[in-house]
Amino acid sequence: MLLKKKLDCEYERQADLWRSQQQQLKDLLKLNSKIEEYDETKKAERLKELQVRKSQSESQLENSGQKKKKISDELESAREIKKNQELLRHNIDDNIIYREAKARVDELTRDLELLEQRLVEIGSAEIIESELFKLGKERDRLLSELNRFHGTMSVYESNISKNKIDLKQPQYKDIDKHHFDQLIQLKTTEMANKDLDRYYNALDKALMRFHTMKMEEINRIIREIWQQTYRGQDIDYIYIHSDSEGAGTRSYSYKVLMQTGDAELEMRGRCSAGQKVLASLIIRLALAETFCLHCGILALDEPTTNLDGPNSESLAAALLRIMEDRKGQENFQLIVITHDERFAQLIGQRQHAEKYYRVYKDEHQHSIISAQEIFD
Repeated sequence: MLLKKKLDCEYERQADLWRSQQQQLKDLLKLNSKIEEYDETKKAERLKELQVRKSQSESQLENSGQKKKKISDELESAREIKKNQELLRHNIDDNIIYREAKARVDELTRDLELLEQRLVEIGSAEIIESELFKLGKERDRLLSELNRFHGTMSVYESNISKNKIDLKQPQYKDIDKHHFDQLIQLKTTEMANKDLDRYYNALDKALMRFHTMKMEEINRIIREIWQQTYRGQDIDYIYIHSDSEGAGTRSYSYKVLMQTGDAELEMRGRCSAGQKVLASLIIRLALAETFCLHCGILALDEPTTNLDGPNSESLAAALLRIMEDRKGQENFQLIVITHDERFAQLIGQRQHAEKYYRVYKDEHQHSIISAQEIFD
């Protein structure tokens, strides 16, 4: 449409130009007539001037003719373009109509296939009658349920009317306010329970983190003391392993494991009595190191039972290191009861022990001698 309008405008412009050229041609003919008149009057100068103007006019006329031819060619080309554009537009419109018709045919074909498939599924008239019979029975059942529900609604409406009459009695006065107060109390209790659940979960997670942190610290101390104390080559180190029991997140089952190379074994039933005693003492020392910073009393009764000489000396060295580390702690106190004099001498050195007692029994009384007297 826009191209047609443009071609029409171009055609009008060319027509105006052609009319203008026709007018110029008429003017030139008039001028030629005047020249002839001038020739007749034999005015030489005027004739010469007019001849020059004629020559110019003829030149302009020739140029105008060329322009006219050029414009005519352009007009013809524009008409040809317009014709081609109209043909292309007709082709595009036909293509669009064809595509729409094809899409509609495809859609109708699919619908026809679905209908044929549905017809195959439905089957014969007997199947349809059987289906109608089933649907009729289902309708009767639904109508029966509807009637039953209507009866139930009648009973409910009767109970509602009765309850409305009961609500007008004095004992139900301000029942809405009481209900609102109880509802507020219920909602407040529910909110408090939710807050308590959140606090419980936060506390439980904190306890789990604390448990994990302390178990790591205990196992680190156990490993260090064991490697410093134990003189055998069959156990590299020991540690405490904890497993969660059941659904409770804070219920654990603990067992002592020993590491030998890449093997990890439970100590129970696989270690000697001396190894059990040493493991027990080291675990107690680790627990004291971890949890008894503000209550520093550590009491050991016969710690060298079932320990051989090297392990007994290693245990004494470990206790000396603990005393050295806790020297600046005011409330630390180590109490050791033993019959092993060698062990007592190792841990009762003057630079570590404040008191060193030897208790013995004679026929008449118990005697206690101070550390200074023993050392002297």
